[in-house]
Amino acid sequence: MKIEGKVWRYGDNIDTDVIIPARYLNTFDPAELAKHCMVDIDETFAANVKAGDDVMVGGKNFGCGSSREHAPVAIKASGIPVVIAASFARIFYRNGINIGLPLLEIGDDVEKISADDVLKIDTSTGTIENLTTGDIFKAQPLPPFVQGIADAGGLINYIKSKK
Repeated sequence: MKIEGKVWRYGDNIDTDVIIPARYLNTFDPAELAKHCMVDIDETFAANVKAGDDVMVGGKNFGCGSSREHAPVAIKASGIPVVIAASFARIFYRNGINIGLPLLEIGDDVEKISADDVLKIDTSTGTIENLTTGDIFKAQPLPPFVQGIADAGGLINYIKSKK
């Protein structure tokens, strides 16, 4: 999957309660969750994210906190096609993969990416090019079966396609 987009940049330890606050968990409707994604730390995100044209970048331990599946669903429903971070909380990582949201880890290189930079990403090779600065980063590429899950839009669709 090849993606190019403007960066929404967040820091370390962005937990699932920040990604989608508990007061909005009375629904599992992705469109409704997207309206409140990141609202407690970035009131501009939900109204201004450009679906398919923006990417999210976080620091260390992105997605920590509770194991709520609503968090990656809210991000994906916002139109973010990939999240890049120094590292991800393991449950968030698994939940992201399950819903078909590609997640790429690049360690400390994430510090070289700023808000509003434009990135060109190839999830199949793990290559991330910062078109603003010229830097190139290498993440572990998604294994073919995980890339298949992402391409299918999530684990359930992937399994259905294999029948």
